[in-house]
Amino acid sequence: MGALQGGGGARPLPRLLLLCAACVGMARAGNWMYLGVVGVTPLLPQGDQEVQNVSTSSAVSICQHLPGLVQQQVAVCQSNPDTIKSVSAGARRGINECQYQFRNERWNCTTGVDLDVPFGYTLKRGSKETAFIYAVTSAGVVHAVTQACSSGNLTDCSCDMSKQGLSTPEGWKWGGCSDNLRFGIQFARQFVDAPEKERHKKFKRVRNLMNLHNNEAGREAISRLMKMQCRCHGVSGSCELKTCWRSIPTFSAVGDYLKDKYNGARQYKRKKRSRSSRRRDRSRGRRKRRSRRNRRFPVGKDELVHIHKSPNYCVKDPKKGILGTYGRYCNKTSRGADSCDLLCCGRGYNTQVVRYVERCHCKFVWCCYVKCKTCVTNVDVHTCK
Repeated sequence: MGALQGGGGARPLPRLLLLCAACVGMARAGNWMYLGVVGVTPLLPQGDQEVQNVSTSSAVSICQHLPGLVQQQVAVCQSNPDTIKSVSAGARRGINECQYQFRNERWNCTTGVDLDVPFGYTLKRGSKETAFIYAVTSAGVVHAVTQACSSGNLTDCSCDMSKQGLSTPEGWKWGGCSDNLRFGIQFARQFVDAPEKERHKKFKRVRNLMNLHNNEAGREAISRLMKMQCRCHGVSGSCELKTCWRSIPTFSAVGDYLKDKYNGARQYKRKKRSRSSRRRDRSRGRRKRRSRRNRRFPVGKDELVHIHKSPNYCVKDPKKGILGTYGRYCNKTSRGADSCDLLCCGRGYNTQVVRYVERCHCKFVWCCYVKCKTCVTNVDVHTCK
């Protein structure tokens, strides 16, 4: 597999993250999202002094031992070893945003206790929650890789120079460092979509389509939220010439966008066909036409789709990795998802008074110390039964 083509020049010897020996053998049966859960990001090089040049043979060896990767992902890693650090950051970014968006809901995007397979049963289910996980982590990889390109942290790409210097009828000129979204999306398609293309023989085709569609929906979210930034040039602050460039959105904006799509996610239901209908469709031509029709879900590119209903997240179910809502903090006065009525699933809630003691009304006294008072606050805290 060839390396992705970016805006950079000739490639030097590959630079590769070095993981501790204890982490290398883990998550062999997991998935790539493991790179963003725990233990991986803190082990990545934090500065140029810790990034070591390695030979191509070393890159091949280390990529093969990274946890949770399928063969095509290993090939992408070998072609773009620098980019794996951004994959880890992107996965972490997606997981953090997922947990923020669902922090007050019955399902709070927990990764589960099995660190080898983050999200566990939720990824197997095919529910709305599964759809959101795939979309937000795919978007996270695009976001992190694109940012790394613009920051000059990757050897395979740089700023998007495709429109550099071009003028527009409005009188402004393309300039600056436009974020290289094209490279980020191209890389994410090769890396994030790889597991779906390698396991189709063992996996239901409709689940493959669901996962691939939601991966693309996450990437589409960033594409639709791209923004244009401009800077004026001229005497005394006049705007005789305006230089503009395209920037990726904040990831919190991407999370808000995808959460809105989650709320309107569509369930795909395959129509059951009669035995006589199946007999009529056995001809090769009709099978091919039906196969072409089924390659995509009949929804917009930025819509989330799922094939299963969400399970009951109210009651703890260890087999399914569901923690339940017992002991969760709730808001007695809220009417939203964090209300005690909704979050506690009608079981009621316990109330206890928590006493907070803190320094307050601090003043600087000459010379030279700070004098504070002690404030005591009693707060009612509600937890689900």
